[in-house]
Formats: sequence, C-alpha cells, structure tokens
Amino acid sequence: MSTVAAAILLFMILDPLGNIPVFLSQLRPLPPARRRWVLARELLIALLVLLVFLFFGADLLRLMQLRQESISIAGGIILFLIGLRMIFPGERPMFGDTPAGEPFIVPLAIPLIAGPSGIAAVMLMANSDPNRTADWSLALLIAWLGTAVILFSATALYRWLGDRALMALERLMGMLLVALSVQMLLDGVAAYLRQP
Repeated sequence: MSTVAAAILLFMILDPLGNIPVFLSQLRPLPPARRRWVLARELLIALLVLLVFLFFGADLLRLMQLRQESISIAGGIILFLIGLRMIFPGERPMFGDTPAGEPFIVPLAIPLIAGPSGIAAVMLMANSDPNRTADWSLALLIAWLGTAVILFSATALYRWLGDRALMALERLMGMLLVALSVQMLLDGVAAYLRQP
C-alpha cells in the first residue's frame, strides 16, 4: 500500500464529515473561543493515541499473544459495523450516550477520531511492513491534518452543505468503508489459512 493510499484509507476511517454533527452538538454549549481550544486539544489527544498504537502496537500484540491476522479480521469486522452504521444510522449515537459537560477525551478524541477501526488500521499498517513506519506516520499525519481542517471549519461546512449533503457524504464514505472492511477481513482469513 502506498503512503497516499494509506492516508486516504485513514482519512475515511477518521470520518471527519460524518463526525461534524456530533462535534457541533458536543461543542455547542461552549463559548466560541473555548470550542476551538477544546477541538485542538481533542485532535491532539487523538493523534497521540494513534501514534502510540502505530509505534508500539506490535509490542502490545506480542504482549497479548495476538497475531496480525487477528487484528486484520477484528479491524475488518469493526470497520464493517461502523460502515453499516454510517450507511444506516440509528436513533441512538454510534458510541452510546455521552456525559454532560465539556468533552474531554471521550467521545471526541476517543472513539470518534481515534476509534477502534483507526487503532486497528494503524496497527495493521505497522505490522504489515514494520520498515515503513515513517511512511505510515506521514500517512497518519496527512489524514489527521485533513480531519483537523474539516472539523475546524465544521460550522461553515454544516451551513454550506446542509444536513442532506453531509448525510449523503457520510453514507458514501460508509459504503467505501464496508468495501475496505470486507477486503481486510478476506486478507486476514487468507493469511490465517496460509499459516502452517
């Protein structure tokens, strides 16, 4: 996988367009100056979490005695479920109810930006080719920067695009995630079946 393809995959997994309504609803009670600070803090926390799993995910897998195929299959299943929720949104929020007050780490940084699928994807990239950690880091930074730009301009985008356009974009990204998740799942099963 090229660095650009990895960045596009991570950008779709981070799903900034789909997260706009959730971010706006979580940040609405805060004063405008505070919103930007909280958003910057949450984005940085999410980046830090993803970088930790990118660099130390393999060690964590060895510690837990998990194989790369397990992460590929689990990541594929999680991506599939998230993609389905993006295509067919339900009444309740994807990650359950959130506590009242200013958001801190949950739900904005984790799991909306650095969710299970993002963590699984960076761990899978790091495990698939450990010699390309610099490429994976660059891909993650590109995807994170794109996410940050979209989320910082969320209010303007929401006004400009409206509910229907954002919903259509989220569903399109959901369809792409479902296709990617099936490929991840098939790759994991194929790799597992090749093992002695």
